Amino acid sequence: MNKLIIAAGTGFLGQVLIHKFKDKFDEIVILTRGKSKTIDGIKYVNWNAKSFSGWENELENATVLINLAGKSVDCRYTKENKKEILWSRIQSTRILNKAVLNCTNPPKHWLNSSTSTIYRFSLDKQMDEVDGEIGNDFSINVALSWEKAFFKIETPNTLKTALRTSIVLGKKGGAFIPLKTLAKTGFGGKQGKGNQFVSWIHEEDFANAIDFIIQKEMIGIVNVVSPEPVRNADFMQKLRKAVGFPFGIQLNTFLLEIGSFIIRTQPELVLKSRNVIPKRLLDNGFKFKFGDIDEAFEDLLRK
Repeated sequence: MNKLIIAAGTGFLGQVLIHKFKDKFDEIVILTRGKSKTIDGIKYVNWNAKSFSGWENELENATVLINLAGKSVDCRYTKENKKEILWSRIQSTRILNKAVLNCTNPPKHWLNSSTSTIYRFSLDKQMDEVDGEIGNDFSINVALSWEKAFFKIETPNTLKTALRTSIVLGKKGGAFIPLKTLAKTGFGGKQGKGNQFVSWIHEEDFANAIDFIIQKEMIGIVNVVSPEPVRNADFMQKLRKAVGFPFGIQLNTFLLEIGSFIIRTQPELVLKSRNVIPKRLLDNGFKFKFGDIDEAFEDLLRK
């Protein structure tokens, strides 16, 4: 393959994808709010994710465009933060749509971030791309608006895929690091009632799934999650076992509310039951390396 563009590719997931694709593409370009530079053969180009400033020229003749832009949801949902969470996703997607349409030779395939949080809270039904039920709250409405901004503009020469991704567990970033710390310090008990499902995916399977989607030219909606959601109580118990800590203090809803306020995040991030499965990936023949949470934890803790 020739040229890969990753918008907002300097974070955890961007680094996972760079590691995966550095030997598969002749050229990798990262659109970043930082300074333009080249490091280890990776070209970093400044953009503000809102307007053209020259970065749009990089999209010419690209094979794949992956957009990861959007303010982290790991914050308090103040009025200002909620506005930025929404508009950082909408604006970046809109300006990329304009850039793609302006290209003489646009990217062949555009993969845009979305989230498995788009599905309703579910303790029973597993949500797939065909029968999954959409809910109605702030996070869900952000996801709906995000996907609408992505798909409503037709790009005749560019395939489009929305990646409904779950929590990505990685050695050097993402949710696994604070969860591991909780388990190692005795606070790795169930959170809330503990019956809520956790949809997750190992970082290696995440990168492999993106590669698979590109190779298979899968378009539309794809759930990028492991095939086995795990209940929160089981997830934390298995994590305690993996780190070798004998017990974990339960964090009930009240304590989570206090703790979330102190560390400036939202309890919803651990209390919502995300019961999502990757039907389209499985139906198309994708093989997960870490479909079992015990195996995932063992690998992530291996030095």
